[in-house]
Amino acid sequence: MADIYASHVKRTTVYLDETSYQRLKGLARRKGCAPAMLVREAVSEYAARHAPPHAPKSLGAFKSGRKDLSARAEDLLGDFGRSR
Repeated sequence: MADIYASHVKRTTVYLDETSYQRLKGLARRKGCAPAMLVREAVSEYAARHAPPHAPKSLGAFKSGRKDLSARAEDLLGDFGRSR
């Protein structure tokens, strides 16, 4: 199991001041987990909150070959989607 786990995580070193380290250990003890798990969780949440928004994968997936498509969308679509 250790080999499977090791292939999914990267090792790093984090230096904490004594107060933060003791708080981390106390939180981990109360939650019944390893301090490293709390650090991974905190980094994951921080990265998600501060990551730039990503564009949908479908954005720009198709090329129409037309340079005026967005400017003429209403004309090109005509009555498409309207009730008859």
